[in-house]
Amino acid sequence: MTLATSNSDVPVLEMRGVSLARAQSGLLSMAGMNWTVRAGEFWIVGGLLGSGKTDLLSTAAGLLPPAEGELHLLGRAVKSLTADDRLSLQPRVGLVHDGGRLLRHLSVAENIALPLRYHHNATFADVAQRVEAWLEATQLQGLAMQGSGRISRNWAARAGLARACVLEPEILLVDTPLSGLDPQHVHWWLDCLQRLSEGHPLLGYRRRTIIVTCDDFRPWFREGRRFGVLTSSGFRVLDTPGSADQLEAVLMETRGEKGN
Repeated sequence: MTLATSNSDVPVLEMRGVSLARAQSGLLSMAGMNWTVRAGEFWIVGGLLGSGKTDLLSTAAGLLPPAEGELHLLGRAVKSLTADDRLSLQPRVGLVHDGGRLLRHLSVAENIALPLRYHHNATFADVAQRVEAWLEATQLQGLAMQGSGRISRNWAARAGLARACVLEPEILLVDTPLSGLDPQHVHWWLDCLQRLSEGHPLLGYRRRTIIVTCDDFRPWFREGRRFGVLTSSGFRVLDTPGSADQLEAVLMETRGEKGN
């Protein structure tokens, strides 16, 4: 069964009254969330530590079911999908975990190859050219055969991005990619994700829908992007912010909410 939708007006992601459950405890981290994401949009979702950013992306990827409400992903109600439907959907949604979350017993190259080998039943030799292209795109050629547990967090995060992109997903979800990075790596991520949004050569020059979480809006401000914030009272879309400072002021307000 194909999960593609031919109607460009259908959102690629839609939440209606969704309550997010924490992956570890099952307790709610957010309730009554309404959110619509359309194809080609670049969303930045800010929130404090513990606000539910990771739970949001895991739910948006279809990995963590909502505790309540309706989740539609790429035009389909997630709760109605069969096991085969879910397997067909997975390659179309790429999730980059905070810090990469690589399998430590595999090399960097083997981690990147894993989705191709799993979904296409391919050997490492079959996918080597594709893996090499993403190693080059993420500047990881020199670390390709290193054990994933032996590389720094900076580079592990890039490997996580390559692994998520190797199947050419339509939606890319990236969890706090700038956390703990030095300026050089920050610049690389900002530039790379913008190129992925606009249409990267390795993605066939086609625009991608991107959702990034952050704990600081300022590096992400750019005209044409959409912004939302997770607060103690719920999820809020920030309409037409005028500046990066205005966005950051909203996060400062949520710190006050948490203290009250």
